[in-house]
Amino acid sequence: MEVTNIAQKSPSLPWKTRLTVSILCAATDASQRRDGTVNRRLLGFFNFKAPPNPNPINGVETSDITADPSRNLWFRLFVPTNPDQTLPVIVFFHGGGFVYLTADSKAYDAVCRRFARKVPAIVVSVNYRLAPEHRYPAQYDDGFDVLKFLDDNKSQVLPENADLSRCFLAGDSAGANLAHHVAYRAAESNFQKLKVVGLVAIQPFFGGEERTEPETRLSQLVSMKRTDWLWKAFIPEEEWVGRDHEAINVSGPRAAKIAAVERFPATMVFVGGFDALQEWQRRYYNWLKNSGKDVHLVEYPNMIHAFYIFPELPESGELISQVTHFIHKH
Repeated sequence: MEVTNIAQKSPSLPWKTRLTVSILCAATDASQRRDGTVNRRLLGFFNFKAPPNPNPINGVETSDITADPSRNLWFRLFVPTNPDQTLPVIVFFHGGGFVYLTADSKAYDAVCRRFARKVPAIVVSVNYRLAPEHRYPAQYDDGFDVLKFLDDNKSQVLPENADLSRCFLAGDSAGANLAHHVAYRAAESNFQKLKVVGLVAIQPFFGGEERTEPETRLSQLVSMKRTDWLWKAFIPEEEWVGRDHEAINVSGPRAAKIAAVERFPATMVFVGGFDALQEWQRRYYNWLKNSGKDVHLVEYPNMIHAFYIFPELPESGELISQVTHFIHKH
């Protein structure tokens, strides 16, 4: 499943998208302090949030459910109101470099609402802890613990038509990195009801010590300076071994022996031609493929990092449709 459009020399984006990207870049750069901390107060001005709404909007109702109050671990539940058949469950992890954004950010509320309506599916959007206040592996622990919470409390928190035996993990950027690591843990765990059958990795946030050609050439939303700062904020100082850490360079020299993990789910990897991380994403795809896994690559040669959160882009709708096809197939 590969897209082979002719690539352009620069991304063709509407002015609205360009303006939003510029604001996001400026806010990100301004919030990063030299001491490795983040100005959360400043970020609050740019992280527009959407409240949960039990009254259906575009055929989807939402609610927030707490999984562990001691660490403020919660998720937003998206339930389509019309379908009366059993529905797959998508556990979704938002992007933001492990440092930014939340499950109730307006952009991710809208994205998950689209998935719930279009697939259709029950969507669980996880509000995991953020770095640098909470560093690796806190985010992976939160993601996996939500799976355990769903498995233990299905009848209390999910609608009757939610089919946990058809569970898909999905995420973009850092959320796709998180989804991969949670999928790896889930494949080696035993649940009562939950079964992870698919992984949707949208432009996953990976890296390594090597500087790839796209990293040196591109800086649309993602740049080497920003990603270097984010990786240092994510990995604890005492565990820092460089960017070939197994959480960063998943297919690198410290990679897990994924070929031996029999229950690793079918995977879909999305890549953008104007994403500085594209080479690491292709290496991830090739690593899974060479390890004998069921993996599909979809390329959008003319798209930037995180393009699919911009509904004004036609490619955003195409991605939703391709994810829908992948879920129905599996």
